[in-house]
Amino acid sequence: MKLPRFRHLAVAMGIVLAAAGMGTAQAASAPDPVKPRTTGAIEHTGAVPGGFASWKDLLLFQQKLVKAADRVTAISGQYANGYAGIIAAPENRELRVYWKGKAPRAVNDLVSQLRREVAVSVLPAQYSARELEREASRLIHANKDTLTSIAPLQDGSGLTAGTTVLGAARTAITGASVPVTLEYGAKPELATRWDDSPPWWGGGAWRNASTGGGCSTGFAVTYGGAQKILSAGHCGAVGNATTDPTGQAIGSITQDNNSRDVLLIGTSAGGRVFNNPTNANGNAIVSTEFSNPVIGTSSSAVGLWVCTSGAYSGTNCNIRVTAVNVSINVGYIINGTVQAEQQAHTNAVGQGDSGGSVEVVNPSNTSQVYAAGVNTAIDTSTSVACTGYVLTGRICAWRTYYSPWSNATTAFPGIAIIPG
Repeated sequence: MKLPRFRHLAVAMGIVLAAAGMGTAQAASAPDPVKPRTTGAIEHTGAVPGGFASWKDLLLFQQKLVKAADRVTAISGQYANGYAGIIAAPENRELRVYWKGKAPRAVNDLVSQLRREVAVSVLPAQYSARELEREASRLIHANKDTLTSIAPLQDGSGLTAGTTVLGAARTAITGASVPVTLEYGAKPELATRWDDSPPWWGGGAWRNASTGGGCSTGFAVTYGGAQKILSAGHCGAVGNATTDPTGQAIGSITQDNNSRDVLLIGTSAGGRVFNNPTNANGNAIVSTEFSNPVIGTSSSAVGLWVCTSGAYSGTNCNIRVTAVNVSINVGYIINGTVQAEQQAHTNAVGQGDSGGSVEVVNPSNTSQVYAAGVNTAIDTSTSVACTGYVLTGRICAWRTYYSPWSNATTAFPGIAIIPG
């Protein structure tokens, strides 16, 4: 296997990363070490929430909550008129399940089983998730010039919508069938490790040879019996050729779904992702780069702690999910995204990181990660100083949106992660 040089993270979120801007950033890239097969620990840093003795203890408890949440959501489709949402609250050591009306016996029986492992509260909701999703879809499609994002509140109380034109937005939501809270200023915009080699890993840089745009790789997968690399749908179209920043061919885009913001590049792919150690704020230290094996996938729930890895910003942690099933308006509607926020309000993701890996650290072995999704967009109203390899000439933000693994399985049924 050819040993590549180092690669920078590339945030391909928002602003469809102009080719010229990407080229300039690449010229300022870091030194060129060989492909880092050394495995390092990925760590959340700083004070541990909820009185846990360590981040490992918190993440172990979070893992229990996620598994319990997955079991609830697995049967929720059978009771769509009642299920409203789930919040994982490790700092409170409980899973909160919200339900409209009386929960059916099957749900109560499941909750009783889950309570043997974790505390589960079943709380009343005013609206079901189905009702909120229908109204959210109607509002954002009817008001594309007014609303920038819309998401259901997981407690079933209504919707929250982003806008940059407050007066018009107030008019737009008049007559909505559910309560809508407006957030003024929210503006999602679409957001490389520079010289990888086959098998291609996640968190590396790639360029669209047809358009000149640059993005980041997400995760190695199989689909239709072939190996692929998962990335962000807005980064290209079916048939576009892709390369790394040195011009080495990766492969062509074989599948693309813009409404879920996921695409697949046909190529030799390996189940590892590029990462960096982080500082006290959870941001990448780029003087050292390593890689980590991917051991599976993780669902996303409000309250989940994740890390991001993009080719420009490097690895950033201390990022928490604040909303799920978010529809964002970036000139067209992307559905099913996850909103997450860096808790110290430092960089979570920036331009060039689009398509890069969103990871959940394995608490039992912090040298391993689960695939949670790929970077999609940033909220430019939360812009902050960039971190990583390229610090100037691009926009970074503490609030990010990512396309979760469920978007990939919805767009590409039968897709499977390649473990490392």
